[in-house]
Amino acid sequence: MPTKANAASIPGEESRSVRLVEVDQDTEIAGVPGPGRWLIAEFEPTALFSLKISLATSSVGRTLVIPTPYAIKMALVDAAFRAGLADAECGLLLRNLVPVEVRIAPTHKAVVTHTFVKVRQESRDPNSVSPYGPTIAYREIAHLQGVLRWAFDLAGGDDLLARQLIQLLPLISYIGKRGSFVRFLRSYRARRLASEFTQPIVRTGEWTPPARAHIVSLDDFGPDADLETLSSYTRKAPRRNRHRRFIETIVPVGVVNTGPGFTLYGTE
Repeated sequence: MPTKANAASIPGEESRSVRLVEVDQDTEIAGVPGPGRWLIAEFEPTALFSLKISLATSSVGRTLVIPTPYAIKMALVDAAFRAGLADAECGLLLRNLVPVEVRIAPTHKAVVTHTFVKVRQESRDPNSVSPYGPTIAYREIAHLQGVLRWAFDLAGGDDLLARQLIQLLPLISYIGKRGSFVRFLRSYRARRLASEFTQPIVRTGEWTPPARAHIVSLDDFGPDADLETLSSYTRKAPRRNRHRRFIETIVPVGVVNTGPGFTLYGTE
């Protein structure tokens, strides 16, 4: 499994330029043949998918049709814990993932089902006999048809992080809401990404717009992200743009058809 490092380091512009030259060579990185700065992992969804939009409320749970960079990175940290790495090593992995750009290629089709479900909600009356009362909530669940591809920019990390990615990606069994199972297929490298991958709205360089798309805010690690703050078991509150940032993103899949209880998304 991944070896222990002493401290996390976020590469500067000069070291990043050197790293770009390294990853563009034909030599293998972590056993994956080159050339290419992008490490692409393919996953097949094996269950229904659900991951609420960050701005969704507890009673109105709209879902995304792709995982976010934040969810993917946290899935890697979770895989590290389940692989038996120490808390310090998992915390270091999280810090090393901060500068790594992640882009996602959605499945070629996604059907989102709109449902209302019965839930139990905490009572607003502190003197209530029952702490929870019955109510209804809006939920969305997506059936993803095809293969999800996650692309990691190897220029944002070193060879140690690349080895960790190769070792941990096959251990990821679900992404998003618990039960949204996926199956790892393979990983490979590429020099550039096609229009099938997400793109931030604010960007540089050439880019070909996709045939269908929609814009949504996707979350990612902020510059000060750390395990102690982002852990589900801490009392610390993460701060926007420091521990968790939101990026307006072009997702290359758009609405093809809608009905009373569904929305069909497609890439063509």
